[in-house]
Amino acid sequence: MKLHAIDLVIIVAYFATVILIGLWVSRRGSKDLDAYFLGGKSLRWYLLGISDASGMFDISGTMWMVYILFVYGAKSIWLPFLWPVFNQIFLMMFLSAWLRRSNAMTGADWIQTRFGRGRGANLAHLSVVFFALVNVIGMLAYAFKGIGKFAVVMLPWHFTENTTGLITDENLYALIILGLTSLYAIKGGMVSVVITEVMQFSILTVTSIAIGVIAICKVSPAMIEQVVPAGWANPFFGWKLGVDWTGIFDKVNDAIKADGNEFFMIIFGMMFFKGVLASLAGPAPNYDMQRILATRNPREASLMNGMVNVALYFPRYMMITGITVLALAFCMTDLRSMDKPDFEKILPIVLTQYVPAGVVGFLLAGLLAAFMSNFAATINAAPAYIVNDIYKRFINPQVAPKTQVTMSRFACVGVLLVGILFGLLATRITDIMMWIVGALYGGYVMANVLKWYWWRFNGYGYFWGMVSGIVSAMFMPDLARLVLGQPVSNPLYLFPAIFLISAVGCFLGTWLGEPEDEATLKQFYKTVNPWGFWGPIRAQVMREDPSFQPNPSFKRDASNVLVGIVWQLCLTALPIYIVLQRWSWVGAIAATLLVTSVIIKFNWYDKLEPAAD
Repeated sequence: MKLHAIDLVIIVAYFATVILIGLWVSRRGSKDLDAYFLGGKSLRWYLLGISDASGMFDISGTMWMVYILFVYGAKSIWLPFLWPVFNQIFLMMFLSAWLRRSNAMTGADWIQTRFGRGRGANLAHLSVVFFALVNVIGMLAYAFKGIGKFAVVMLPWHFTENTTGLITDENLYALIILGLTSLYAIKGGMVSVVITEVMQFSILTVTSIAIGVIAICKVSPAMIEQVVPAGWANPFFGWKLGVDWTGIFDKVNDAIKADGNEFFMIIFGMMFFKGVLASLAGPAPNYDMQRILATRNPREASLMNGMVNVALYFPRYMMITGITVLALAFCMTDLRSMDKPDFEKILPIVLTQYVPAGVVGFLLAGLLAAFMSNFAATINAAPAYIVNDIYKRFINPQVAPKTQVTMSRFACVGVLLVGILFGLLATRITDIMMWIVGALYGGYVMANVLKWYWWRFNGYGYFWGMVSGIVSAMFMPDLARLVLGQPVSNPLYLFPAIFLISAVGCFLGTWLGEPEDEATLKQFYKTVNPWGFWGPIRAQVMREDPSFQPNPSFKRDASNVLVGIVWQLCLTALPIYIVLQRWSWVGAIAATLLVTSVIIKFNWYDKLEPAAD
């Protein structure tokens, strides 16, 4: 792509500004680990919410969402249930408050509040560290692959003539951009990340709305109807997907088959079942959990996740739908001419051809901000597990605060290098993403559900559940390929087997071990006050402290979650139909959004626990 000089100036100025601001505020994050990883628990909930939303607005995920909207149409709103996106609703309604009451620094640090410090608790602690590091490395590989694919189309410079192997323009661009972003993320920790992400999110919001408006102005509904199959704009589905590109663009059907999503009812059922379990498990030990633990109190933890839902979905889907609509209207001829069209590159292809000169610089800055936000948040979450949860806990408990920060920076670099290595070996964004959410998270959910809701669950059960789940997630794809003679088209099909193996590990580990110390369980129950199967512990706590009030909010929390999922779907679907100019759908969705918002106001916001003085 040949960029106009003003576009290059905007991009270079943006990079310089973000890095300089990140380095300038980095002094606030260098005092100790609490300051480095959690910003001293002094940051406002709305800043953390915007930061969290900005971190989720990643470029790899945005490229994937453009791909699925192009291929699956409005039915693509269900596919993010893979992550699952509605875990933010569970966090908003009750789980963020539970987690924040622990006053932990990391997910592994939280384990001590639930299981104590015995051998089982130590094993559970190490299993969380193992999962967190595997997850971060996978996410870094995912970010590496996405930014490389984006930059090689968007940026004008070429370093090599190679198109295969490790030394390609795609990989070199990824190395350069990861290196620049690492400068402030590694040096300044949480404070640098949050301050720069708030600035980046402002750019992202303006960028997203601009792309949506450009699509509305350039493309009429009739232009879209001429190039998409019947049912493309309808979000509802039957036993099968109900989108057939035959005679319009046959190679899109090949993409659907490669994704393994033909029998969509089965896929949806597994996504929703896994999604509910994953949401009940609480946040994975990543930047999402880090921001919850960085809030000032449980009330603000809940508000922070509410802010994520409000801030993220509308602007992001304005961008996603705008790019998709421009591709459908203007890029179909070019895409049809390709022998093997790479639909994951639709986003940069559209920006190279159909956005006015000068505006491109701001759009590129916004999209690079999306990548930098997600990458900075991911890399900042990793080293606490090495320094705080391994070195400080098991090797040198008296390590000086400054030394911890220095070691954390070296740990960041080490984890980054491993993530880059895996990114170099990967070929598709979708392959990495599907393994993380379909297989790896399948091995995470059972142990992390039981830890909240069942008093008898112990550290040994947690350890064996996590290890059996993670190991099966790592090797099950290869085992399935040996058995079937071909790769499994969708790692989600492996979820039932991985889940069952993990569940067996959880229950065997629990029943073959002793219950945790009663003092630990009572302290956890009094502090967190969860609902669930805590009868024996609840009885002891109330016998010792008759003034204690058990959590009575299960029915309210459950109803709020159901309403919240519909509310979140409306926030997702509304910008899609605005850009498609389907005004009858817009009216129905907006009305549903208004009703659900009123219910949430009275049944959630008005009943949040007050902040402690």
